[in-house]
Amino acid sequence: VQLQASGGGLVQDGDSLRLSCAASGRTFSSYDMGWFRQAPGKDCEFVGAIRWSGLSTYYEDSVKGRFTISRDNAKNTVFLQMNSLKPEDTAVYYCAAIYSGRYSAFPIMLENEYDYWGQGTLVTVSS
Repeated sequence: VQLQASGGGLVQDGDSLRLSCAASGRTFSSYDMGWFRQAPGKDCEFVGAIRWSGLSTYYEDSVKGRFTISRDNAKNTVFLQMNSLKPEDTAVYYCAAIYSGRYSAFPIMLENEYDYWGQGTLVTVSS
């Protein structure tokens, strides 16, 4: 599976942005998808995840209620809708895929467990 993230950009405090992550390959629906972010000078941070079926999602507290993850398995794409953006959301955002059959637990928040990664897309929120 190859992942291509897009949709980042420069926005203002309170604005919205939608990131997309397009996957190649016919097995996209076999993977749970995660979103991570890395702010300048900080470690990579788990943002949230969505089950392979799209029926379950999980969000870190810092984005809960503002971010929404969805997926379209027919189009091999996962989305991260970000509303009410704050300057502290500034980071490079990455999508990642983990085979859904590996663990029964959800979500998997450890970046090292993910099988495939997108290249990242930069989101900058100005105050």
